[in-house]
Amino acid sequence: MSQHSTSEGRHPLILVEDDAALRRALQLLLHNQGFDVRAYPSAANILAEGNLTDDAVLLADYRLPDSDGVAIVAQLRARGWRGRAVMLTGFPSAALTQSAIDAGYSEVLEKPIPHHRLLAALRRLDHGDRRVF
Repeated sequence: MSQHSTSEGRHPLILVEDDAALRRALQLLLHNQGFDVRAYPSAANILAEGNLTDDAVLLADYRLPDSDGVAIVAQLRARGWRGRAVMLTGFPSAALTQSAIDAGYSEVLEKPIPHHRLLAALRRLDHGDRRVF
């Protein structure tokens, strides 16, 4: 993987979602939008990943069977990862949003989320002079 994209010219995106059907649907949607999606069903799976690049976007569910999205991004940040992140949750609250932002998320989106809102949120993320897509 190059600094800004995969060898296929796709933008790297890490998806952490425990619902298999939603994970697959998001993976297909985002792949069709130009992302190289690596999908994981749990926090343990993503935290075991050793080669996350700073240009990878993290899209993570809040509630996971073994942890939560806030803990994931906090642990990745503690390891030095500086990528951009968006959280998805079916349990929105002002306190959760603030915790997520404090941990390093750029935005928190409520499930179910229309595809156009998710894609718009990802478009708002940028990496220096480069847009995510």
